[in-house]
Amino acid sequence: MKQTIIFSLSGLHCVSCALNIDNSLEDLPGVLKVQTNYPKSQTKVEFDPQKITPVKLVKIIKSLGYNVLE
Repeated sequence: MKQTIIFSLSGLHCVSCALNIDNSLEDLPGVLKVQTNYPKSQTKVEFDPQKITPVKLVKIIKSLGYNVLE
């Protein structure tokens, strides 16, 4: 079973920022696919909710120095 969530972000300054998020989240157990769109300042994550939660994803994104908008 997979779920998809889209996070609106602030603090993205360039394509490298988007790649940093993608690379950091893709390595997490339970994350199936990550696609960060720099122009839209959004990250789309497909994940297995039995292995990782949206709260954990937000914590990881924030630990990288980006803000997740509510």
